[in-house]
Amino acid sequence: MRLTVIGCSGSFPGPDSPGSCYLVEAEGFRLLLDLGNGALGALQRYCGLYDVDAICLSHLHADHCLDLCSYTVARLYAVGGARPRIPVYGPAGTADRMTRAYSMEPGPEVRASFDFVTLTPGSHQIGPFQVTAEHMNHPVETFGLRLEQAGRRLVYSADTGESAALTSLARDADLLLCEASFLDGPDLPPDMHLTGRQAGEHAARAGAERLLLTHLVPWNDSGRSLADASQAFTGAVTLAASGQVFDLG
Repeated sequence: MRLTVIGCSGSFPGPDSPGSCYLVEAEGFRLLLDLGNGALGALQRYCGLYDVDAICLSHLHADHCLDLCSYTVARLYAVGGARPRIPVYGPAGTADRMTRAYSMEPGPEVRASFDFVTLTPGSHQIGPFQVTAEHMNHPVETFGLRLEQAGRRLVYSADTGESAALTSLARDADLLLCEASFLDGPDLPPDMHLTGRQAGEHAARAGAERLLLTHLVPWNDSGRSLADASQAFTGAVTLAASGQVFDLG
């Protein structure tokens, strides 16, 4: 299993990264976790435009899904004709949400490009990956995802506040890809995002082997997030960056 960080910027694209997008590959299958704003351009450095086999959207905030509109154009109006539909797994209402985002006068384009599958809590087989989805603590329906393949375990927190479900989902993960949007401080809003410290605490409770901090908001001090996470988690901690590659074996 190989993870390539395409975009890891939180809430809006930063100077060095687009919005959330992660390419996971195994057995020749390419799965995208999220496709946030700006990610489609960066994706093409690491994957052919038409080599994606499936997409899984954790939730429907723009920084996690909006480039599905751009990908609609690329697939529908490809040189030589429209490309076959590929599955897009997402929360209920994903097709309608993306159709409205694509056009002020909704038409068939988005549904002609993608086969939408409603994501629900529980287990799903996506290519070679056994994917377990669980609800996270975020203002809209949001899924954390556990991907298992050939004995390897990758867990993606998506966007979430503190969550017992995330700890359970990340149990014994080889790599926990965990958001760290907030810096510690007074009066942080609940059920929205994690700090670096909280991400580290979740990794420690879950017994994860490695922690990769992501959804890094451009105006925050990511070095502080890293330091806070490292105090809470004794395993390896890394800041995500666009272009990083992690081989899980």
